[in-house]
Amino acid sequence: MSNQRNDRTERNDADEKKQQALDYHADGRPGKIEVISTKPTLTSLDLTKAYSPGVAWPCLEIAKDPELAYKYTAKGNLVAVISNGTAVLGLGNIGAVAGKPVMEGKGLLFKRFADIDVFDIEVNENTVEGMVKIVSALEPTFGGVNLEDIKAPECFEIETQLIEKMQIPVFHDDQHGTAIIASAALLNAIEITGRDIKKTKVAVSGAGAAAISCAKLFFELGLPRENLIMCDSNGAIYKGRKEGMNKYKDEFAVETKARTLGDAMVGADVFIGCSARGLVTQQMVKDMAPNPIIFAMANPDPEIYPAEVHAVRDDAIMATGRSDFPNQVNNVLGFPFIFRGALDTRSKKINVEMKLAAVHALAGLAKEEVPEEVKMAYGGEDFKFGKNYLIPKPFDPRVLTRVTPAVAKAAMDSGVARFNIDDLHAYARALEGRMGNSAQFMKSLRDRLATYVAKSGKKVRVVFAEGTNTRILQAVKQLVEEDKIEPILLGRKKAIHKKMDMLGLEKYKDDVRTINPRKHEEFENYVRLYSKERQRSGVSVYHAEELMSHQNYFGSMMVKHGLADAVIAGPTLNYADCFPPLMHVIGTKEKASAAGIFVMSFKNRVLFFADCAVQIEPNEDQLCEIAAGTAELFRKLMKREPRIAFLSFSNFGSNDSERAKVVKRAVQLTKTRYPNLLVEGEMQADVAVNKGLMDKLFSFSTLDGPSDILIFPELNSANISYKLLAQLGNANAIGPILLPMNQPANIIPRTATVTEIVNMCVLSALLSDKKMSTKE
Repeated sequence: MSNQRNDRTERNDADEKKQQALDYHADGRPGKIEVISTKPTLTSLDLTKAYSPGVAWPCLEIAKDPELAYKYTAKGNLVAVISNGTAVLGLGNIGAVAGKPVMEGKGLLFKRFADIDVFDIEVNENTVEGMVKIVSALEPTFGGVNLEDIKAPECFEIETQLIEKMQIPVFHDDQHGTAIIASAALLNAIEITGRDIKKTKVAVSGAGAAAISCAKLFFELGLPRENLIMCDSNGAIYKGRKEGMNKYKDEFAVETKARTLGDAMVGADVFIGCSARGLVTQQMVKDMAPNPIIFAMANPDPEIYPAEVHAVRDDAIMATGRSDFPNQVNNVLGFPFIFRGALDTRSKKINVEMKLAAVHALAGLAKEEVPEEVKMAYGGEDFKFGKNYLIPKPFDPRVLTRVTPAVAKAAMDSGVARFNIDDLHAYARALEGRMGNSAQFMKSLRDRLATYVAKSGKKVRVVFAEGTNTRILQAVKQLVEEDKIEPILLGRKKAIHKKMDMLGLEKYKDDVRTINPRKHEEFENYVRLYSKERQRSGVSVYHAEELMSHQNYFGSMMVKHGLADAVIAGPTLNYADCFPPLMHVIGTKEKASAAGIFVMSFKNRVLFFADCAVQIEPNEDQLCEIAAGTAELFRKLMKREPRIAFLSFSNFGSNDSERAKVVKRAVQLTKTRYPNLLVEGEMQADVAVNKGLMDKLFSFSTLDGPSDILIFPELNSANISYKLLAQLGNANAIGPILLPMNQPANIIPRTATVTEIVNMCVLSALLSDKKMSTKE
């Protein structure tokens, strides 16, 4: 009976994960990618330059010199991910259109990890000749071609012919991606076990694209050919074998008495699996040499699981293709960065030298100390070079700045590059800037929250005042799935559940706590406490009872008295209606003036806007304190000192109006009161965010770069600015973050999207950690 229940639970879990994946692909705009313009198209003048007649000029220039396509078009940053769907993941020959979600996903990874744009192309063509003809004809469009999910042995011939015919890099990732990552891991495993690669014996399970490419790259690293025995479904590949052979397997036939995979593993130092679950037994593992290296890379289920290996060998080093075990051999550690280096050098091909450069760069990076942000991305795990950390993690930002320059250098040194990069150190710094802060910023917050929750052993309790709001409920769905925040919804349970049913969220009802303030056991106590606290501010017991029926007041009392860690007000009510309950119940530290900070996350930078929500016309003292509080928040979130600009319509005394003088005095006061802050102003907004303009017009400025924090002179300009940028400037607005509150209490704007609500929840949850408070 117990086994039946377990089977049902596993099936239910699988069904739920399936539905979540389907919903992910179907929600909103179907699929995972879109095409966006990189140039302004707001006016008729823009359109005349983007298309007719202006577009004729770059066309004519490219006609004279085809290399100018890299200057005037997206060719130099555009990769084709091409498949015929004959070998999709572990799903087999499911057809071109069925493989499209995988190809879109591959494009997403290119963009996420290396800022490379992708067109995915699914082709109904299964012959070698047809694929070569189609793909080669696409060369004018792309800077590179990533072949994907094409079955062996056809994939070998398709890639070989395309490399010969085309003058842009062609790379079959199923072959070379796995080989590059596995080779880096193998080098380090050999070093850890004290082996010599020239004396190492390797058994390989599988004779497809990945297995053959792994073997070839191992030979390039120094492994003798006679030391590798490759096995397929017919057993060991040996000289003289006839059954199931082809010209690609012939290359790996060796003189051996081994006839099965089990035979090949007797005394083997290394096992490489690119085959299927269950092909390796514990007895085979027992038969291997001391300190065996076992890379069971079949997906989704490895040839043998780590627990099965460790049950019979405590000296084994394991790697798999899965993220839930140490040493994941993940292709995303390779292809984005290899293509980035190839594109930036306009390489004609990706050759062996470039692959080996990637191998050694990855192997070397694994030996370096791992930064805190990488540890936080994996729940605070402490990674150190050794048996359980052979290769870097995919979210390590250093992979881009180590692997890509190494590949670029190899391309130049080996003569396949058509563009030379003179300063590789400057190139590495440019790569960092290319990826920007925007995507990393929210990820860093989520990583930090994951670490905080893991260390504390409990989720952060966030109470939502408006429990029946559609956007709140959709955000709560995401929070439940991420499992770091425990949402608490205020309102009538029946009404909340009815709304969840309407939104198709009924399965989340058991995961979300609902509270009706009037019926809660602490209601009368909160009434008594609040009336006592506010009795000299005109609040009677009857008035307190009325106020405590309002969710914003009750939610704030829950936070103040420890039943929740943060409160989120809005987004239905006006900001002015939400603000008083938070201030009256929770209040600010040392009764300071409150301020509302927006974190504006752009593609390539993050800016803090202050004050965008509270002080209508702050005086110089308030502006000074707003700057100091925002600077402290910036340090906590960004881990560095900020550059602060006080904004005005005046530039350094160019206008003597009273409002400009207030800002000027605020700058001087801030410099006096907080001498360690890097502050400048008063200045206009374009000067503040454009360092080139600042240097050109005001070379005396003390800021050593563009501003990080913009202090607005009054609420009108601040509120208008952040809302315009959020709507028109592709900025992700997180806020307003109320400072300096005694406990986290924030208000969701009425226009906030579900994503913005989730981001605000993550930030509020983080601020519940006392170490993250804005003032120590």
